[in-house]
Amino acid sequence: MKIFGQHDENTLIQFEHVRANAVDAALMADGHLGYVMPIGGVASYRDRISVVGVGFDIACGNAAIRTDLTLAGLGDDAEARQRKLTEFADAIAESVSFGVGRKNRSDDAPTDHVLFADEAWEAVPATHREALREKARVQLGTVGSGNHYVDVFVDESDMLWVGVHFGSRGLGHTIASGFLALGQDEKWGTFVKEREVLLDLAQPLGHDYWQLMSLAGRYAYAGREWVARKVVQLLGGREMELVHNHHNFAWKEEHGGESVVVIRKGATPAFPGQLGFVGGSMGDDAVIVRGAEVTDAESPVAAAQREALYSTVHGAGRVMSRTAAAGTRFRKRGKPSFRGAISEGMMQAWVKEKGVILRGGGVDESPHVYRRLPAVLEAQGGTIEVLHTLRPLIAAMAGAREFDPYKD
Repeated sequence: MKIFGQHDENTLIQFEHVRANAVDAALMADGHLGYVMPIGGVASYRDRISVVGVGFDIACGNAAIRTDLTLAGLGDDAEARQRKLTEFADAIAESVSFGVGRKNRSDDAPTDHVLFADEAWEAVPATHREALREKARVQLGTVGSGNHYVDVFVDESDMLWVGVHFGSRGLGHTIASGFLALGQDEKWGTFVKEREVLLDLAQPLGHDYWQLMSLAGRYAYAGREWVARKVVQLLGGREMELVHNHHNFAWKEEHGGESVVVIRKGATPAFPGQLGFVGGSMGDDAVIVRGAEVTDAESPVAAAQREALYSTVHGAGRVMSRTAAAGTRFRKRGKPSFRGAISEGMMQAWVKEKGVILRGGGVDESPHVYRRLPAVLEAQGGTIEVLHTLRPLIAAMAGAREFDPYKD
């Protein structure tokens, strides 16, 4: 067991409950309270998988593309470059679908993708199969809301990058909800409370979940790459490098000489030499990282990598809930409404100071509600190295009043 960084008591209690049923577990430095398993948690199991461990946003992850464009190439002076970036921000907001249950409105939306003919669809109950397939078809390449985004960055060499963060949308949410119910002896589509449900992969239910989780993973990869490449096209650039990874998923891996199922919930795979894209917030830098390649297997860094199950952070990590940040507008369950800790003015001042052009976004995603990414990376103790620091130029998200049941 390995815990990186400092965490509040509730997160640590939640982590201990997960660890008690796992072969091994670790908690990354960006960890915070989640559904049953903390965000930033990693756990390994013998031939079993936790539905809430993988989470409702199955295969949420990040993709980043380095383009052949430079910031200097956008204009002769800062004012001209800013005008061009503003045009790009407007084009992204108009071309990419953000928000709850949205359909991909683009003429070149990938609605005929080969994954819609995958045999894994047979694991969905027949009475729900075609409706779910149609929902997935029209949502492929949509971003959703919450902390999901499309960003344009510039790195230390003046090269422009496009970064995206989102998952499998309604497809993943429906799969997770369905198997959470089935695992509690209820029917698919029945609402049940979030609790740890460990499915045996050798049994039909566990087998079917694995097939559909894997399908959601391919779906999320296809969606992120379509959106990222769409934005590169809008910028008028070419793709030079792609860094892509899930951070809500399960993998079959070998650790300590044993084959296990490793669940990373809000944690990025970081084997030696493996690349990852880790975001900060709408007003903070992001990074391209690589799992440290250590020659001495007995060194403290190598030991920490093993204890982390070769994982690292997926972002900066929240320090404030959405409700605490944004407040509530209406009385709920007898509780009065209250003003949140973060105002629109505070958020706008931060991104203006950083020089970010913001489209959409709510105060529950303001930089104030996140840790600072450099401190989180430092707490990982040298298990990763930063290859590129990406300064945000454009951040595009769903609007503040969008409700999205599929958000991370």
